[in-house]
Amino acid sequence: MTRHTLRAAVVGLGRMGRLHARVLRRLDGVDLVAAVDPAGDLHRAAEGIPLFADLDALTNLGVDYAVLACPTLLHEALAVRLAAAGIPTLVEKPLAATPRAARRIVNAFHTAGVPARVGYIERFNPALIALRARLEDGQLGDVFEVGTRRAGPYPARITDVGVIHDLATHDLDLTAWVTGHPYTSIAARTAHRSGRPHEDLLAALGQLDDGTITHHQVNWISPMKSRTTIVTGDHGCLVADTLTADLTYWANGRTPHEWEALSAFRGVTEGDVTRYAIPKKEPLVAEHEAFRDMITGRDRHPGDLRGALRIVLTAHATAEAARTGTTVPIPDPMTDEPFSGSFAVPVSTPG
Repeated sequence: MTRHTLRAAVVGLGRMGRLHARVLRRLDGVDLVAAVDPAGDLHRAAEGIPLFADLDALTNLGVDYAVLACPTLLHEALAVRLAAAGIPTLVEKPLAATPRAARRIVNAFHTAGVPARVGYIERFNPALIALRARLEDGQLGDVFEVGTRRAGPYPARITDVGVIHDLATHDLDLTAWVTGHPYTSIAARTAHRSGRPHEDLLAALGQLDDGTITHHQVNWISPMKSRTTIVTGDHGCLVADTLTADLTYWANGRTPHEWEALSAFRGVTEGDVTRYAIPKKEPLVAEHEAFRDMITGRDRHPGDLRGALRIVLTAHATAEAARTGTTVPIPDPMTDEPFSGSFAVPVSTPG
């Protein structure tokens, strides 16, 4: 059977759109045939292909899928149009800027019967893929803590959201993904240090539905760039550095101490430390391969938009927790349970 070459388009030619275009130009089984950006192509990412100012041209051109890489506040309007046009869509994270918008996108694709996913690229980081597999194999035994740190200088390209939606959604998603458990509640504190209207520092403390405690430090006011995930369980810790895609195992010690001060300590002791050699494919390439395979029926990474909706709900609970100084429960995305006040989210159920 001859494999059909998919015709793909990129909507938005900012930094992420240009990265997606680069990958699509060399992705096996896919042709990049068009781009959409009303601001034009300032960086010549669309060289050699048609560039349009509006989505309507894609329906006339005939594309098999689109990558939506525009600012988050535009996701709702454009994603709903893509769903109505029957175009499978890979949406850059997060799904939307608000729970209301996220629910509308989910309903639009569900009603239309059109496949879609959100590009949480950390799910394709080799270190986190290996970490998740080892958790599933029981290497750590019972997991009781997940900690993440995501910090670095302010990216001038981000103007419409703060660190909760731009950065923390990565950590909220990867934590639920590697453990296989959603959040049930979260508490948080934020700070505004750079003079911008959105928060630029976050410290959050959450709990998953199996009782696992999570903590997240996120900022874009640090000169030191770091991307670290530490999972602690009965048998030790797994540490993933997603900048270098390295995974290290710190085992609980089994060797008895003769040093009296250490012997008196009733916790664990330091054991062997192992740094694993793992294959390292570029995460964005792996993400596109998975989406291509979903469309062609050879999917290796199952998932749907409801998980991405849950992360939007968790992100907004984080913002609400920081605003109120309280611990906020996470609504179930499959129910109509709303946030109070400005976070109220009506739900419509597809017929």
